[in-house]
Amino acid sequence: MKVIFGPHAEEKFQLLAERGFLVSRKQVLDCLNEPDKIGDGYKGRRVAQRRIDEGHVLRVVYLEERDGRRVITFYPGARSRYED
Repeated sequence: MKVIFGPHAEEKFQLLAERGFLVSRKQVLDCLNEPDKIGDGYKGRRVAQRRIDEGHVLRVVYLEERDGRRVITFYPGARSRYED
């Protein structure tokens, strides 16, 4: 399935790197393709979540579109906050 990174998602790689948290395109794609969990987001968006290390999950906010998925944004989160 085709994945399009929106402008904010493209900027997010650099923003997180500047804060010392490196996230690769592969990690985002892995989260979309093999999530640990998927939930509903704001305005019809979906949120895929996948564990990335002992203390963090990666959350990817995206839209399902006719021609694929559009990544709106992504961010690391504390496992203690997002895992059941």
